[in-house]
Amino acid sequence: MSSYFSVDIADDFPDLVSDQLTSFPLEYLNSIAIPGLPLHELRVKVGVVDMLMCNLNQTLGLCKGTRMKVTRCLDQYIECEVIAGQFKGTKYFIPRVELCQTETRLPFKFCRKQMPLQDCYAMTINKAQQSLENVALFLPKRVFTNGQFYVAVSRVTSPRA
Repeated sequence: MSSYFSVDIADDFPDLVSDQLTSFPLEYLNSIAIPGLPLHELRVKVGVVDMLMCNLNQTLGLCKGTRMKVTRCLDQYIECEVIAGQFKGTKYFIPRVELCQTETRLPFKFCRKQMPLQDCYAMTINKAQQSLENVALFLPKRVFTNGQFYVAVSRVTSPRA
């Protein structure tokens, strides 16, 4: 297992950089967890399926939500292989990219430079906006509406049980 640590910045803060560090220590910035941004410490293991968290290159199939299997962990990059869709089997190097989040309750623009990946053990029906070879449905005790069932089943390429 490899760990990758982010570089976090409190951007658009009106004071000097030294005042920023006093007001927002690195430990505080590193502890911030915002939906849509990768964690400060990204733990990656070869063979695990991860999902891309942002669009890197849409023409090459590197779109938000693309599922990829980690094939190699390098110092500055993670090598991944796309596991579904038109680009299945294609390998890419995923670099660190700067992702900023302004729609938060923080008094500053928060930017994190990290590999835009997150573990993808399971996904919601809405995230699975591509055709899948196999799908497993978790049907809790609460009512599962026909609309949700249709969307889940319509993503499968074969009706085998």
